[in-house]
Amino acid sequence: MKFAFVFSGQGAQAVGMGKDIAGANESASAIFKKADEVLGWPVGGLCFDGPEDKLTQSKFCQPSIFTVSCACLEAFKAAYPDVKPVAVAGLSLGELAALCCAGVFSFEDGLRLVARRGELMDQACSETKGAMASVLGADAGLVSKACSESDVDMANLNCPGQIVISGEQTKVAAAIEKLKALGVRKIIPLKVAGAYHSRLMAGAAAKFAEVLAGTKFGAPKIPVAQNVVGGMVSSVEDIRANLAKQVSGSVLWEGCVRSLCSAGADAIVEFGPGNVLTGLVKRINPGIKTFNVNTAKNLEDFKSFSVN
Repeated sequence: MKFAFVFSGQGAQAVGMGKDIAGANESASAIFKKADEVLGWPVGGLCFDGPEDKLTQSKFCQPSIFTVSCACLEAFKAAYPDVKPVAVAGLSLGELAALCCAGVFSFEDGLRLVARRGELMDQACSETKGAMASVLGADAGLVSKACSESDVDMANLNCPGQIVISGEQTKVAAAIEKLKALGVRKIIPLKVAGAYHSRLMAGAAAKFAEVLAGTKFGAPKIPVAQNVVGGMVSSVEDIRANLAKQVSGSVLWEGCVRSLCSAGADAIVEFGPGNVLTGLVKRINPGIKTFNVNTAKNLEDFKSFSVN
């Protein structure tokens, strides 16, 4: 079996995440301790005990999810040192954990990047009035047309039949009405602080590009699929540029998953809280095997999964 590793994005957070695996695994516990030292606040305490309202703020949520994902990965590597991925990817925020896994930057540098990314996105949210909505069961061309006519953006192309739109509140509302008039039956407004992956994040993207420029990057040791291109990227300069563009650009997750499959993966392992990505993977490629690593139990259960 050939594995690809994927990493959770914002929205997967939950109070208690990482607590079980950190309590049972020294490698995972060490990551949380390192995160506390790097950021100077109790990352593990927030992940394990909340409060929930603080955990949902991007400036706290993003470094928390990044830490949990990396802790799960380190626990996995300690338990299964011979299991190497053929490629990696992550959804939005998760892309930074994927790049860390690929050796592009250290955990410490990645954590500092993620923390600043969250701060900048929170700032952009406070300066704009944005909204997002999930459009289900609609043709991508139809959604693109409605977005263009309403002056909003397609933020996420997650899987066939699931597209997220993003932009100014009034314009997103207009796009929703336009889509309904075109026969789209299921549109779900999302509970978010602002318009992520839209032009309203352009200021945050520009500032994040400056932060990225001051961070040491190395060539990926594992092939990495990036969100804004929906495919593999190997150039350090391109990886850096794409990370900045991703803040205000579309997340082409379906393309990333298809790239992982083209790289030879017949099983995908998701690291981090929740199981959103494995659910999307199944809708993109129903025949692929999936597994989640976020507790001590499923870390143990991987033994039987990997031999089947």
